[in-house]
Amino acid sequence: MKKDANRNFWTTPLARSAIRGETVRLPEMLLGYLVGPFGALLSSGIFTSMLQNYFTDVLKLDLSFLTTLQLLSTLLIVAANLVVGQLIERTRALAGKARPWILLSALTLSVASVLMFIVPFEGAARMVWIAVAYNLYYAVAYPIYNTANSTLVAVSTRDGKKRSALASFTNIASLGVMGAGSMVFPMLVSFVLKEDVGRWFLAMLAVALFTALTVLLQYKFTRERVTEELMARQSARETPAAVSLRRQLQAVAGEKMWWLIIAFYLIFQWAGAVKNSSMSYFCKWVLDNTFFGSADAWGASQSLLAILGAIPMAVAAAVVVPLANRFGKRIVTFAGLALSVAGGVIAALGNGAIVPTAIGVAVKCLGSSPACYLILAMLADMIDYIEYRHGIRTDGLTMSIYSSLMVAATPVCNAIFSAILGASGYDQAADVALGVAAQSAAARSAITMSYIWVETIGFGICALMILFFTVEKSLPKARQSGAGAAL
Repeated sequence: MKKDANRNFWTTPLARSAIRGETVRLPEMLLGYLVGPFGALLSSGIFTSMLQNYFTDVLKLDLSFLTTLQLLSTLLIVAANLVVGQLIERTRALAGKARPWILLSALTLSVASVLMFIVPFEGAARMVWIAVAYNLYYAVAYPIYNTANSTLVAVSTRDGKKRSALASFTNIASLGVMGAGSMVFPMLVSFVLKEDVGRWFLAMLAVALFTALTVLLQYKFTRERVTEELMARQSARETPAAVSLRRQLQAVAGEKMWWLIIAFYLIFQWAGAVKNSSMSYFCKWVLDNTFFGSADAWGASQSLLAILGAIPMAVAAAVVVPLANRFGKRIVTFAGLALSVAGGVIAALGNGAIVPTAIGVAVKCLGSSPACYLILAMLADMIDYIEYRHGIRTDGLTMSIYSSLMVAATPVCNAIFSAILGASGYDQAADVALGVAAQSAAARSAITMSYIWVETIGFGICALMILFFTVEKSLPKARQSGAGAAL
């Protein structure tokens, strides 16, 4: 009996998508774009909130080493994202071009997320191990997953409203892991893990197993309809060669709106990364933690700030997409960022008192929610706009740059913050039980600037920038005039 020549790994029950419908429905949204990304990005959310603290206060790593490691790693991270983007662009499989890399991430992401917590060596050997493990996560595993995951929104459907919903679910997952990293994990660290490396390892091992299962779930409950459409068109004629990186660069380089949205995201993401890097330090050394009865109850303070930031964003998730469908992504994003600036000012005026600071953080997070939820949809609109104008899709290039900015934000901003701590005279051996008095005024001022003002100023700049992003209005005309080129 002859085997079917068309049968391969991608036709097996394990590799076939569980999604059969031509339109995006709730199971795909929930499992493929919420639950799956939440599990995949959970370790990243923990790292964003607590990895710097783990390095400085648990492993006691030298601040100069951390600054050097994180800055040099950025070069590898950016290069890796660009390579992965082009690999995705050239992938041809029945599963699509992004989903095969999602499947691979079930292994790479889960393994890499736990390596930094094994720590089998001391001294210089420990620093070498951390450097290797750090780059295996940030320059290998995370770029593979995040670039593929970001690409999924653009290739899942051409329906703008459904795409906005998928982008919203994906970013709810991203914000959810940030909440878990800044709400739950600090409490775990403060009361259970403390400075016990073995306990840190067990906690991250559990996270790694959860990651593997949810990434597999995401793979099964996603589908690339746009990729399937393009593959069907290509099968009717001679299959063209993959679009070169040079041609993709030429297509995007002449589009001012492409540069604008990339610059917008860089400022938005990196300003937030500085805030995230400094959050636990702000809660330890600036906030008045006696609100909870003890100067060393910083974990409870951090959880409170995270909860009060997460609740408004969770509420906003129900209204951002409807508002964007009615008033447009640009206007809703601008209004939200203007509100964020007001929230940042309120938090700064709190001067370390937890109640006004928490109110300001809540207002700032509420205002940032439209930009968080809609950025992938705006990028997808930009990709469609370029396709209709130039006849090629630039998913791989655009999303690899988007992913580069996202993943590089943590190491770059951690490196910057490490340098700021060193320059301000931060005392790594300070007793947290002494509260605010344990650190110098210069160190507290530097931490406050990093946690509150950098993001507030960045959001103000972004609010002005987004007013000039008019692709959403121009896209219908581009579809009419460039439909033939897109084919």
